Amino acid sequence: MNIALIGYGKMGKTIEQIATERGHNIVLKISSANLADLTAENLQKADAVIEMTQPEAAKANVLLCLQAGVPVTSGTTGWNHDIPLAEQAAIDNNTAFLYASNYSVGVNIFFEVNKMLAKLMAQQPSYDVHMKEIHHTQKKDSPSGTALTLAKQVMEQVTRKKEWSEEEQGEDILHITALREEGVPGTHTVTYTSAIDDIEITHTAHNRNGFALGAVLAVEFIAGKQGVFSMKDVLGI
Repeated sequence: MNIALIGYGKMGKTIEQIATERGHNIVLKISSANLADLTAENLQKADAVIEMTQPEAAKANVLLCLQAGVPVTSGTTGWNHDIPLAEQAAIDNNTAFLYASNYSVGVNIFFEVNKMLAKLMAQQPSYDVHMKEIHHTQKKDSPSGTALTLAKQVMEQVTRKKEWSEEEQGEDILHITALREEGVPGTHTVTYTSAIDDIEITHTAHNRNGFALGAVLAVEFIAGKQGVFSMKDVLGI
């Protein structure tokens, strides 16, 4: 299939490598150096688009793709409040949209484990819960989109936690420690602590390849489809 990449940094180059290895053609590569090439005409040369840029650019990028009738999968985090607009645009333009805060197959399985554990711990008030995430120093949003997805899942089940914060506050606050360290692709830990013991789940990425492979799997999935999808649809979980 023909794929367009909007965002051609380190992740975009890794996606290109994996997509090429899987037999796909990259027909458009957009970076800050050639934004003038980001047109509906050029996008329509692709069967689907992978968008991974910056929060301030994601909305316009995604809407341009959808209005051109081209399926798009976005992995840009930090623009959650505009995602419903993209979902509606996909429906209005009879095309497909898929957003994921993290495309890694392992992380999406980890999301399901997190939901299951949170459901079990919801009835155990003697346990407090907190989270920790570590990302590379180039990661701009803090906490990461992955951390916020995990936090939302926890709070949907453990209702004694009303909101999240990076500051240690009251008992009804889910505390997230967000660290930025050189060369760390991404580590996320959810810990339930009591006076007796701890229960902890962790996902540690070793490199970018898992995220890139997941993005390619997602774009393979949405090509030719109509509607709004998630990584659960891609992975059948």
